Formats: sequence, structure tokens, C-alpha cells
Amino acid sequence: MSGAVDDGAAAAAAAAAAAAGAAGAAGAGGAGAAGLDARVLVVMGVSGSGKSTVAAMVAEQVGWEFAEGDAMHPPANVDKMHAGTPLTDEDRWPWLDVVAAWIRGHLDAGTNGVVTCSALKRSYRDVLRAPGVVFVHVAGDGALIEQRMSQRSGHFMPTSLLKSQLATLEPPQPDEAHVTIAADRTPEAESAEVVERLGLVTIPRA
Repeated sequence: MSGAVDDGAAAAAAAAAAAAGAAGAAGAGGAGAAGLDARVLVVMGVSGSGKSTVAAMVAEQVGWEFAEGDAMHPPANVDKMHAGTPLTDEDRWPWLDVVAAWIRGHLDAGTNGVVTCSALKRSYRDVLRAPGVVFVHVAGDGALIEQRMSQRSGHFMPTSLLKSQLATLEPPQPDEAHVTIAADRTPEAESAEVVERLGLVTIPRA
């Protein structure tokens, strides 16, 4: 009898440990990195997080097509941001539709791709979401990102808009296909983490 009890207790403990491990994996990888079907990556985050650099490096490592979402903004949006005026939802919807069309085109053609897009709100990500789309959230401390923004040149997004972006940001939730990486290391380390966690195949270098 005691053996049966011991066996039952051991089984319960094993089940609890497995559940804890699964919860930990989900927290570390968003929706469970190992099981994600990644055909198009949307590298997201606030301006200055380093998402463009990370996205470009991942695309180069795996040989996927890369697109810069900021380049898809209409001139009116660029003018507003350059002037330090935060975009409204009405400003963003047409832009998100363009990014979504890029994503759908690649999915329909069976072509892998990596595109950057701030995708700050869940409702914005809903426009982009589709089977095979995985969001890569490059997340960092506000002070660190502000420092990075102050050091870069040639970008239309002023540092003054960072606070509004951080206030708007709704990080991806466990039911969204995503991974989150910390923006406090080198782009090389961050891009390598994306490749490893999503199980992507890199192109051998000559």
C-alpha cells in the first residue's frame, strides 16, 4: 500500500515539475519558442530599441528577405514624427495595412521574411497576425533606449517621442506567438538569441 502511495506521490511531483517547466518556458519564450512556426518575423518594439539592426542581422544570418517598416510610412506620418507629434491610431492604420500586405505577400508566396514594425498595441499586431507570423519583441529599459536614440543620427523619430511610445506599448501576451529578447547586449548577441530560440537555420559563411 505504501508503495502505491509513494508511486502516486512521485507521479504527482513529476507532473508538477513538468508543469512548472512548461510555465517557465512559456514565460521565457512568449507562446513557447520551440513550438512556433516562424515563416515571417515581425521585429517589434519602441523606437531606439535596436530592432532594425537586430532584424537585419537575423535576416542576413538565415537568408530571409528584410524590409524596414518605417520606410512604409506615408510622408504625412514621417512629417508628424519629425516634428515631434505622436501618431494617432488613425495615422497608423493605413501604415499597418501596408506592412500587413507585405507579410501576406510573403506568406502567400511561401517566401520567408523579416520586417520591422513598432507594433506597440495588441490591436496593431492583430492587423499583422497570421499563421506563420512570429513577433520578436526587442525590449529594453527606457533610460537605455533614450541614450541610444540620442546617439543616432539620420532618423526622423526624435527622442521626445520615446515617452509616448513607452506609454502606448502593450507587450505581447502569452497567447501571442512571440519571443522577447533583452535590448541590453550587442546586436550580435541579440540576433543570435533570436535564431537559437526560434530554431532557425543559418546560412554557412564562406
